[in-house]
Amino acid sequence: MPQKILIADDDVETLRLIGLMLQRQGFEIAAAANGAQALEMCQTAAPDLIILDVMMPDIDGYQVTRQLRQDASTAAIPILMFTAKSQVEDKVIGYEAGVDEYITKPIHPAELVARVKALLSRSKSQPPSPGAERGYMIAVVAPKGGLGASTLALNLAISYAQRVKSDVIAAELRPGHGSWAQDLGYSAKEGLNNLLKAKPFEIKNSTVESELMRTTYNGVRLLLADCELDNIGLAGSGPQIEAVVRILPFLAPMVLLDIGAPIIPKIDRVLTFCDEVMLITEPFPASLRTTQHYMQELGNCGFGKSKLLTVVMINRIRAEIQLTITQVQEAIGQTVAQVIPPVPEIAYQAALQFLPIVKLQPDGLIAQQYRRLAEIIAQRKK
Repeated sequence: MPQKILIADDDVETLRLIGLMLQRQGFEIAAAANGAQALEMCQTAAPDLIILDVMMPDIDGYQVTRQLRQDASTAAIPILMFTAKSQVEDKVIGYEAGVDEYITKPIHPAELVARVKALLSRSKSQPPSPGAERGYMIAVVAPKGGLGASTLALNLAISYAQRVKSDVIAAELRPGHGSWAQDLGYSAKEGLNNLLKAKPFEIKNSTVESELMRTTYNGVRLLLADCELDNIGLAGSGPQIEAVVRILPFLAPMVLLDIGAPIIPKIDRVLTFCDEVMLITEPFPASLRTTQHYMQELGNCGFGKSKLLTVVMINRIRAEIQLTITQVQEAIGQTVAQVIPPVPEIAYQAALQFLPIVKLQPDGLIAQQYRRLAEIIAQRKK
């Protein structure tokens, strides 16, 4: 997917020329004619880089930069200030406001492109923003529904928090398909809905923080979705979902996203914010064929290549007619990191008591398997 660049300048000719030049280089372009529009589009368009003029109507480029750097949802976006203001004091103000690169007009097109590419390359390896530490985010996905993504995300979050003694956020990113509130006996379940009904630029780190529900499970906080059919349409709130996902890693060292079978349009945009995808499969031929196809799709987003792709196999029933783990690994061409065994009786008792499975029998086999998976993640992050 092409990287997106937001160009903010009140000069229409500048917008046109820079936009065409960068489009020829394969970039996707968004344009803003003033500072206020630039701030709003940073939330709705989720750019990978901003080219920003200083002298604009209403809000100048310096103030735009300061506001972006104060908001965790936009603090990590690289900013290249491109302006006719060439005095040393102008540059000092720009760098103090938080720009990454300050260049003056006019400039040769080849040099501007080179500066853009270099800044994008550097931003991949640098800390996301001054004073803001970003956590690690894992998307839990499945090639189809009913494979247990929600159960895995919740129980892994609890197991990981217990293992590392640190805050963990687990978020149901499935509007209208939430299950954790019902599973755990919570009455409040509007957290995700409230955020998706807001305007994208209204979604700040404090806004997301206020919608997280604290639990008694080792510092785990939950972003809950309801299971109301009327709210399934909120899955189409792409800019809001991207704003939430961009913010979450700044609120905890570990974030687990319960995505399951993707119902979110342009799911690849959401996955770009994730450090790892945990893909669930099961030991049956039809499911493995679907898993293979989905692994190819994830590979197009970089997972299994530049980013981690972890496969977990969940056995949901006891049956003689199922493939062995060796057969599964041969079929998908990848090692299975962990096998979660079938525990129907424990799952039933946990549901009756409104408990996560790992809390019903903390020393049981299922809890041990989740702890092993948490240990794999913890060791890898050291």
